[in-house]
Amino acid sequence: MTSDLAATDASERQPSSNAAQCGSSSSSPSFWTYLNSDVDPAQSTGPLVASCFMTGYIDVISFSSIYVWCGFQTGNFAQLAIALARLFEGPKGFRDMTFHRADQQALCSLISFQLGASVGRCGDRLGPWKRIWLISGTILQALLTMAAAITLWQSGEPSIANTRADPSWNNVLSFVALAFMSASLGVQGVLGKRLNTQFGTTIVLTTVWVELVSDPRLFEIRQKVESRDHKLLAAVALFVGAFSGRALLAKIGSPATLGIAVGFRILIAISWVFIPSENRLWIHLEASESTSFSSVRT
Repeated sequence: MTSDLAATDASERQPSSNAAQCGSSSSSPSFWTYLNSDVDPAQSTGPLVASCFMTGYIDVISFSSIYVWCGFQTGNFAQLAIALARLFEGPKGFRDMTFHRADQQALCSLISFQLGASVGRCGDRLGPWKRIWLISGTILQALLTMAAAITLWQSGEPSIANTRADPSWNNVLSFVALAFMSASLGVQGVLGKRLNTQFGTTIVLTTVWVELVSDPRLFEIRQKVESRDHKLLAAVALFVGAFSGRALLAKIGSPATLGIAVGFRILIAISWVFIPSENRLWIHLEASESTSFSSVRT
């Protein structure tokens, strides 16, 4: 009789032990599970501000050499329209039918940016908020920036143009470098846009400026207003990035300046590891733990 009671007591304790084990394993996800979790966009301010900094930093390199923005594609698109309109100016036989070098570079940048943005859409399959995609996408930007640095170094072209009519990048390798730079910002833009924060794409600030000025809480200076404060951070970061890029460009040249940009991008990639997960991850873990416990009890 005593042995039967002991066996019954042991069998009752066994599910509790199994449930505890299930709970502990569920509440301690592996690092791979952590990498596949969604980040919380509301707490991603650091990497996004750094991305705005990189926009100004990289854009100033191309503009200082060829007066073409590798990230701000609105101007490049309008420049191509002007180039097309030029074909119809003046009487026949005296029209400028030349595809100018600046227009070629604008087209190169526009196409490369779109290709980079298209590659950035791969994140839609993994999940645009997935930590592993944000890390991988930022590393891809670093690799493209590295390719631009190496290509410019091999091109041997000067870093700063004297006048708009005399760009300092003219050979084929400089076109390739421009393509890599534009593609890197295209990937960055998609990553920023998919997070759907106040920083927008982290590339173009025109929309950010309009939304900032029209913010109904713009002048509530004594209060924290995320919609206003984050837009101001984006603008300041881009300004500081452009200032820093130009200062380095004048001292060490475009290849070395881009080399430093690679290091910045690697740091941004690492920073995604430390961004808190979205609450849905922990809700999922709690649900898993509850389901595991229920199944054991049954």
